[in-house]
Amino acid sequence: MSAPATEAPLREVGGPSALGGGWRRFADLLWLMSATEFKRVYFGTVLGYIWSLVRPLMLFGVLLFVFTQVFKLGSEEAEFYPVLLLLNIVLFTFFSEGTQNAVGSVVAQEGIVRKTQFPRLVIPLATTLTGAFNLVLNMLVVFAFMLAYGVDPHWTWLLFPIPLGLLFVLTAATSMALSVLYVRFRDVAIIWTVVAQVLFYATPILYPIEALHNEKMEHALMINPLAPIFEQIRVWMVEPGAPTAAEAAGGAAGLIPAVAIYVLVCVFAVWVFNRQAPRIAEEL
Repeated sequence: MSAPATEAPLREVGGPSALGGGWRRFADLLWLMSATEFKRVYFGTVLGYIWSLVRPLMLFGVLLFVFTQVFKLGSEEAEFYPVLLLLNIVLFTFFSEGTQNAVGSVVAQEGIVRKTQFPRLVIPLATTLTGAFNLVLNMLVVFAFMLAYGVDPHWTWLLFPIPLGLLFVLTAATSMALSVLYVRFRDVAIIWTVVAQVLFYATPILYPIEALHNEKMEHALMINPLAPIFEQIRVWMVEPGAPTAAEAAGGAAGLIPAVAIYVLVCVFAVWVFNRQAPRIAEEL
């Protein structure tokens, strides 16, 4: 008589991970989802892509009138204030819309998440990449406006991809964290709407940093990780004589809090998404 077969011990089987399927499959799915979403948004519309430009242009027109004609702000501190305002609005629109669209992105793809071995990270990153497609096209219009307004091209324009890349990474990291937290805490959507509005006014978008006329306030403002990015873009793209991010922060050491917050946001986003990715289907 043969000995009875021993049963193998049960082990916990984890759900699909953030990068399940390997990098090649992840990259292919990311590109496919981003391109499909970009086409879907404008498919069948009369104006097509132009709609993505209408919103920031309308906001730019209203704010330009209010701050230059009503409050007389900006023109004294910034020679090319209209150019700076348009550039800042287009860049912040990328950050704001990218993160807000990402909040409910995982929940919106519930059918895919529940039924397939789908790399979860593709979903929030696809919203960021879709926003980047819009940003690239919008920046062509911004560059044309800059040249038409009289901004002379400078070699520092070649450095523009550096702060732009930092903005993209921060947007992607924030989108990752928001999308996975929203699965468990639906209050995240409301909270982030308020936070994004606060960041809009706490970043030198509507006003040059020196318009505050208060060094302590300028230094405090530069704690916001978006502020050094936008201020350095101003120096490299529009006004080389404007205060650099380090100068506005009171020295290079003044940028340490902003850098620390930036790194913490990225690290937290990676940690929380990897931790929650296998559980997403159960919590939906």
